[in-house]
Amino acid sequence: MAELLKIKREVEEFKKEYFDRNSQAEESRQRENRAALRIQSWFRACRARAYLSHLHKKAITIQKIWRGFTARARFRQMVKAAYLIMKMNFYEEMAVRIQRRWRGFFVRKYIHNFYARKRYLEGLSRKNALVRRELGELEELQKRERDCLEMVKEQTAKVYKAHRLHHLLSTKQCPGVFNSPFRPAPHEMELLLRQVKYQTPTRVAPSGKSCLLGMPGPAAQSYPGTLGSPLNKTTGTCFTPRPVLPPIATKKQQGLFREPGEVWEQRVRCPDLTLRLQTSYTHLEEAQSQLRQHKSMTLPSGRIETGSRIRHLSHNSKSFTQPACGNSVSL
Repeated sequence: MAELLKIKREVEEFKKEYFDRNSQAEESRQRENRAALRIQSWFRACRARAYLSHLHKKAITIQKIWRGFTARARFRQMVKAAYLIMKMNFYEEMAVRIQRRWRGFFVRKYIHNFYARKRYLEGLSRKNALVRRELGELEELQKRERDCLEMVKEQTAKVYKAHRLHHLLSTKQCPGVFNSPFRPAPHEMELLLRQVKYQTPTRVAPSGKSCLLGMPGPAAQSYPGTLGSPLNKTTGTCFTPRPVLPPIATKKQQGLFREPGEVWEQRVRCPDLTLRLQTSYTHLEEAQSQLRQHKSMTLPSGRIETGSRIRHLSHNSKSFTQPACGNSVSL
C-alpha cells in the first residue's frame, strides 16, 4: 500500500516536472523563433537595400552615359551650325569687299570723274559762302531801314505829341510840366516843345458819320504836318470800302451826349495866349525902380515929388497890369 502511494506521488511529480519542462521548452522555442525571425528580417532588409543600391548605381551609370552621349551630339550640332554661320559670314564679307572694289572701279571709270566732282563741290562751297555773305548784308541793310523807319515814326509821334501838348510849354511866369525846378536839366519833351511851333487845328473834310460814340465826326480836327489824329486812322471797323448806308434818323441826339466833333474840338483846342502869361511876378517892382531912377536923374537933388499918379502906381489894385513907363508919368 505504501508503495502504491509512493508510486502515485512519483507519477504526479513526474507529470508536474514534465509540464514544467514542456512549458520551458515551448518558451525557449518561441524565443528562438522570434530571434530567428528578427535575424531573417534584418538579413532580408540588408539584402534588399544592397540590391536597391546596386540598381541605383547602375541606373546612374546608364543615365550618365546617355546624357553624355546626347550632350556630345548636341555640341557637335552646335559646332557645325557655328562653323557654317562663320563660313557664310566670311564669304559674305569677301563678296562685299569684292563688290565694293568693283563698283568703285566701275563708277570712277564709267560714271563720273572724281576730280571734276571735287572741283564742283569746291565751287559750290565758294558760291554758298558768297550767297551767305550777300544775304547777311541784305539782312543788315533791311534791319537798318527798319530802324530808320522806327526812328522816323517815333520822331513823328513825338512831334505830334508836342503839337498836342504845346499848351504845356514853360513861360517866364510859370514853369511847365516838363520843366520841373527839381530837375537838373529840362526834359526832352520840354526841348521839343520849344522847337515846335504852335499850329492852328484844321478841320477834316466830312467823311460820313462816326462809327462809335465819342470818336471824331465831320467836325474833327487835325494838325498839318503831323501824323494826324489817331482817331482818324483808317481801321477795319470804322472806314471800310463797303458802301455807306444812309442814316436811320436825321434828328439830333437826345440826352447828355454831344457831337463827337465838338468833343474833339474842345479836346485839341489851345488856350489863348495873352500878355499876362508872359510877364513875371517882379515886373511891377522893376517898373517902379526904373521910374524912380528916371525921376532921380531928371529932378534936382532934394526935391521929391509925390504925385497922385505915382501913389496910384504904387498902390495899384491890379497886380498884373503892365504900366507904361513913358506915358504913365509926365515930368
